[in-house]
Amino acid sequence: MITVNNENVLWLEDVGIKDVAHVGGKNASLGEMLHSLSAEGVSVPGGFALTASAYREFIVANDMAPKLERILATKDGSDTHWRAIGTKIRELILTGVFPAEISQQIRSFYRELGVRTGQQDPAVAVRSSATAEDLPDASFAGQQETFLNVRGEQQLVDACLRCYASLFTDRAISYREIMNYGQLEVALSVGVQLMVRSDVGAAGVMFSIDTETGFPRAAVISANWGLGETVVLGMVNPDKYGVFKPLLANAAFSPVIEKTLGSKARKLTYSADGGAGTLMVDTSEAERASFCLDDGEVLQLGRWAIQIENHYGRPMDMEWAKDGVSGELFIVQARPETVQARKSGTMMSTHRLTEEGRMLAEGAAVGDSIASGTACVIKSAADIGSFVDGSVLVAEQTDPDWVPVMKRARAIVTDKGGATSHAAIVSRELGITAVVGTTNATSVIADGAAITVSCAAGDTGHVYEGLLAHAQDDVDLGEMPATRTDVMLNMASPSEAFKWWRLPAKGIGLARMEFVINDMVQVHPMALAHPERVSDPGDQARIKELTRGFDDPEDYFVHTLARGLAKLAAPFFPAPAVVRFSDFKTNEYAHLVGGSAFEEQESNPMIGFRGSSRYYDPRYRDGFDLECRAITRLRNHCGFRNAIVMVPFCRTLREADRVLAVMAENGLVRGKDGLKVYMMCEIPANVVLAQKFAAKFDGFSIGSNDLTQLVLGVDRDAAALAPLFDERDEAVLAMISAAVAGAHAGGIHIGICGQGPSNHPDFAQFLVREGIDSISLNPDSFLRTVPVIAAAEAAANITAGTVPSGHD
Repeated sequence: MITVNNENVLWLEDVGIKDVAHVGGKNASLGEMLHSLSAEGVSVPGGFALTASAYREFIVANDMAPKLERILATKDGSDTHWRAIGTKIRELILTGVFPAEISQQIRSFYRELGVRTGQQDPAVAVRSSATAEDLPDASFAGQQETFLNVRGEQQLVDACLRCYASLFTDRAISYREIMNYGQLEVALSVGVQLMVRSDVGAAGVMFSIDTETGFPRAAVISANWGLGETVVLGMVNPDKYGVFKPLLANAAFSPVIEKTLGSKARKLTYSADGGAGTLMVDTSEAERASFCLDDGEVLQLGRWAIQIENHYGRPMDMEWAKDGVSGELFIVQARPETVQARKSGTMMSTHRLTEEGRMLAEGAAVGDSIASGTACVIKSAADIGSFVDGSVLVAEQTDPDWVPVMKRARAIVTDKGGATSHAAIVSRELGITAVVGTTNATSVIADGAAITVSCAAGDTGHVYEGLLAHAQDDVDLGEMPATRTDVMLNMASPSEAFKWWRLPAKGIGLARMEFVINDMVQVHPMALAHPERVSDPGDQARIKELTRGFDDPEDYFVHTLARGLAKLAAPFFPAPAVVRFSDFKTNEYAHLVGGSAFEEQESNPMIGFRGSSRYYDPRYRDGFDLECRAITRLRNHCGFRNAIVMVPFCRTLREADRVLAVMAENGLVRGKDGLKVYMMCEIPANVVLAQKFAAKFDGFSIGSNDLTQLVLGVDRDAAALAPLFDERDEAVLAMISAAVAGAHAGGIHIGICGQGPSNHPDFAQFLVREGIDSISLNPDSFLRTVPVIAAAEAAANITAGTVPSGHD
């Protein structure tokens, strides 16, 4: 490690993270990675840095310090005056001239860089690196300028001078005011780094932590074609990828848990004449329809994220680039993540809407809060001065130049940008609720309209009409009592899966496959197995649109479903995640794209052609095969061996055998690779023959909703019979008691995943007394129900860690 003193220009590999005061956070981090991580396989382009000493010599040589002080002394705190001050300072700096010695050093290092790479006048990126940026408590991301595809000695010297001037952009001045940094306390280093040919490849941003929830075991990646500034500045809606880090060490697994195709309307390339500079162009139809990265590249970036995070000992925010000529990946920047890393590990706040409204737009959620206000629609940066303080800023995009108004906004909504864009980063740092990348917000939201911006439903944010009521719940997880009963979560939406990772849950007790099919796949599985039977032109067009990028429409179903289930299985890995095969009713299946071609109308779908009876029937067998393939991919390809599969609505012992046989034909053999198979215990026959069913399965999960309707003969969908529907009816309780006893006599696990324990504390107390092994709750009821379970165990003299009678 070399700790610099007064050198003006240094090779990046000769500096490290201890040298932030001399070369700024950006350059210090690049040097740190070059000399510490290159040997471990992390690729970082080389280059050199002008140190803070060079900047200070420039200021002294041009006698600028007293002039800067006089200009800054005229401030009155208004944004308008700050803009005027910034303009004067930038004009002043651009009149300056580098001392001859420094100018010669810049040229000499640039020539040597050409020798090292075998290029004359190599293309370089010239990046500002302020000595106060990229600190653990503030990112300072994007506050100064970057100049790309700079070629030739004179262009390089000019770009360095423009970097100095960018220390006083409007956004940089405003950001330092917000973060309470002195305007003259910051010096500037300049990084000169070899360009990666991402102009003909791709680039983007990566975080080693989920940016919205703080889930530490996922890396998230955003990508666009061309140079990465479009992603950093939120100019496009990029592709989004998610990787589950704990499984990356096993080369046999491919734990890509999210893969969302962005619209990627534009890209930044080199100038059309082949000279220096850049040019924004429209992407081709093929580029918009294609992912920027394949799974192997996503996994490689994910592994680098782990290496970089481990080296720095904290979550990191990185920029990456893919060279379109060589196909190589590079890390071009790394800085500390500054928002989630500051949050408490035990305090948890949840937000929820308490009334409904018409949805106007949706996009990527920034944060997890809710805000309401009056929309202020600004369609051009030229109109930024018309922003009304305290309103909801609605704009095409919120790049760094908008920071002065962003800080005064109640919430932010944009047409463009991704969850890892600079605009999103700054919104998080400012603690402002934002929904980015809606594509249409400025068109569908009227200026002056009352709206509510909600990021409380996972990684998809929504904008609603009206000022909707909402609430916040705060809890100290460190005060949650321990229980003998395994308290698990019911989960349906992959987009909300990471929201609850801090809860002390013992796994996922019910992951509803049909919800993933409905929300992510959207197409009836039989319509993908037999597209020739879909005759509706609208359905045909929609299927073609959804399955673009897949040669086989069946692969679309399998891959999409597997990724959705992987996201549900990830938050509490390696604790179990019980995945129930699809349990739509015929009327619900019919609503899927293409579903009307495969579903018959039933007078009472609730007890009709549903659950296990579908899986071996020719009318759905090919669809069930796809479900099995998705589970196989989830476990064997993605690596989530913690996934337990569960068979719903299994009416007879013979039906159980038939379903298990079909599963085996698809490679899902009970016991193979540790596969456990559970059964929903929700039909009276399941209770009456509990020990015989127990011989065929590894566990039961009581479905109290269906069990109640079948014991009492009450259609749970019939509003007129609603007063009769009660899980706490004596007959239902007797059946549950018998089910628990039968399961334990058969030596298998039994839990419950219905609504009852979430809705009725006394019902939860009954289950504890009966010796239930696990109770799976809805996330929003987890915090209030766990103390009830603990109290019931204390009353029954059951302590955490004990095993219920008759079961081991």
